[in-house]
Amino acid sequence: MEETTQQPTKKPSKAMFKAIIFGAFIAGAISLIRFTPVKNYLTAEALGLFLETAGLWAPVVYMAIYAVGVCLFLPGTLLTGLGAAIFGAYWGFLYVWIGAMMGSSAAFFIGRTLGREFAATLIGDKLKKYDDAIERNGFATVLYLRLVYFPFTPMNFGMGLTKVRFRDYISGTGLGIIVGTFIFTFFIGTLKDVWASGNWGELISFKVFFSIGLFIFSFFIPKIIKKIKGE
Repeated sequence: MEETTQQPTKKPSKAMFKAIIFGAFIAGAISLIRFTPVKNYLTAEALGLFLETAGLWAPVVYMAIYAVGVCLFLPGTLLTGLGAAIFGAYWGFLYVWIGAMMGSSAAFFIGRTLGREFAATLIGDKLKKYDDAIERNGFATVLYLRLVYFPFTPMNFGMGLTKVRFRDYISGTGLGIIVGTFIFTFFIGTLKDVWASGNWGELISFKVFFSIGLFIFSFFIPKIIKKIKGE
């Protein structure tokens, strides 16, 4: 009678285990925001009231909320508009930019720590050349994608899965989001100032028309960038 040797069960790799955690984190973050009572506390009204109770710490609390919100797939327009409405066009821009940088950095490190190893095992010869190209031209790639308004949060996590260097990613992000962030916060902040003053005559002021012009122009930035690149 022949003895049959049983093959040992292959244990999942460390990269696979991290990837499962990464997938669970993404699914959990989206579910938390969309399908649990937490979403009731993440409206503009609820967050605004919460920040009012923070007093002098409101800017710090806001930037922390922005950073966490980015990692939890909270809409950036909600967070940015809230910052501009509460802190005004200029301080709002600063706090939004810092919060966005903190959030994008955190999401990048989550993607890099939990998903990069597994992503590397899936990259074949055809995709490897693109991965290598991103490593060589990381700053230009990130800057371009930010300027054409590539979806913010998916890009944060996605770039962590590539070979892009963090210094290229953070510098490309920091520069690339300045224009869009300023335009949006300036537009919302300007309208908020007019609303607060109650002087509706200011609606026909140069500042208001300029902010509207910048806001409309922001929608053409992606097309302008693509046309310059000849794509």
